[in-house]
Amino acid sequence: MKMKALIIAAGQGKRLRPIGDTKPLVTLLGLGLIERVILTAKKSGIKEFCIVTGYHGEQIREALSDGEKYGVKIQYVQNDSWTRGNAISILKARDNFKESFVLLMADHNYDHRILDRLLKTKIGKDECILCVDRNPKNHLNIDDATKVRTVDHIIEAIGKDLIDYNCIDTGIFICSPVIFDVLEQSVSQGDEGLSGGIKILAQRHKMRYMQLEDNFWIDVDDKTDRKNAELLICNKLKKDTDGPVSRILNRPISLRISKILLKTGITPNQISILSFVIGLAGASFFFVGEYFYLILGAMLVHFHSVVDGCDGEVARLKLRQTKYGGWLDSVLDRYADAAIILGLSYGYWSITGDATIWIIGFFALIGTFLNSYTSSKYDSIFKNGDMAKRSRFRMGRDVRLLLIVIGALTNQVLIMLIILAVISNFEALRRLIVFRNKLDEDKPTINKAFVN
Repeated sequence: MKMKALIIAAGQGKRLRPIGDTKPLVTLLGLGLIERVILTAKKSGIKEFCIVTGYHGEQIREALSDGEKYGVKIQYVQNDSWTRGNAISILKARDNFKESFVLLMADHNYDHRILDRLLKTKIGKDECILCVDRNPKNHLNIDDATKVRTVDHIIEAIGKDLIDYNCIDTGIFICSPVIFDVLEQSVSQGDEGLSGGIKILAQRHKMRYMQLEDNFWIDVDDKTDRKNAELLICNKLKKDTDGPVSRILNRPISLRISKILLKTGITPNQISILSFVIGLAGASFFFVGEYFYLILGAMLVHFHSVVDGCDGEVARLKLRQTKYGGWLDSVLDRYADAAIILGLSYGYWSITGDATIWIIGFFALIGTFLNSYTSSKYDSIFKNGDMAKRSRFRMGRDVRLLLIVIGALTNQVLIMLIILAVISNFEALRRLIVFRNKLDEDKPTINKAFVN
């Protein structure tokens, strides 16, 4: 059964008023807060949403519409009593949920892997599950957070003023329809907050929890929270497969460019094409062969290397990654690599007449293509565990392009291509050997599985 999500977006959000008058639409790295919630949930497979609006509800409905532009379906429930507690907002949506559903807050940003795990957790017809954080990070405002005390597998107590607690409420739930019954009861007793219903379930030993792993989440209530959220999300752009040049030199620059591009309507695929054009422009200068043009080409190739990271950054920041986009970027990079090495070889030959450059350029190109061909398989096998520690060296495209830039700037094209040919082909052979050793290590485990 496909699960739906209920998002509470009725409050006024006074502390974010200096940034935007409608809190769910306040932007965070190119997306509104509620857009991030929707697209993050979509990554976990949720395609249907019910949003409870209140303050400036018409603006939210106008901005999100029916959800078609996000590839989801959105329906709305208006809560005209939005000045009251969030239990009232949830109760307004009661008629839209007859089965278990995900409950999310419009101002909570989180790692989609939290919801991935939560959706795999079985839930009874008369219970709810809350994601809790046992190790809250320094950026979280603990004084304003809802505290939780857990015992064994259930929540024993919850509340902002709780003194004896061992974790923090993340605002990410899976709820059965029983949540509406307990909220009605808590509201009738004068408690209009969501925690009131949770307390009743806790008393019945029906309020379970799921502990977070090392996944980020943050409640964006003010400008400081928004700034911290930006830092958190940008830090997540760093990949384990980033080479040293990407990590130290390119990423700090490309991220600044990406933040500017987020304010425009340019798409990640258009950035891939732009990067490709820049790379071809650099390669065209290499064809001339003269040192002045080598310098111009080197500058453009390095800029190409930097911009080449922006398409992925913008895609991840906007939660718009696609398999086609990754494939397009990879294909264009291979064409750019070929043009750059061909340009260097032709330019050197046109100036010196030394035909050996064509043989060296050929092996440099083959090594470059082999590195690219084996990279994704290699990374997927060795990204975790002890093998990752033994295989930290990675001859990636960032390193290859930097070698080309250095060779062009120093006017040492022949030496540079020799170095590139040697180390790129050596890296391809090294990966084959490491992969074979990995298979040999796995054989006893595989054989044992067959015996059992």
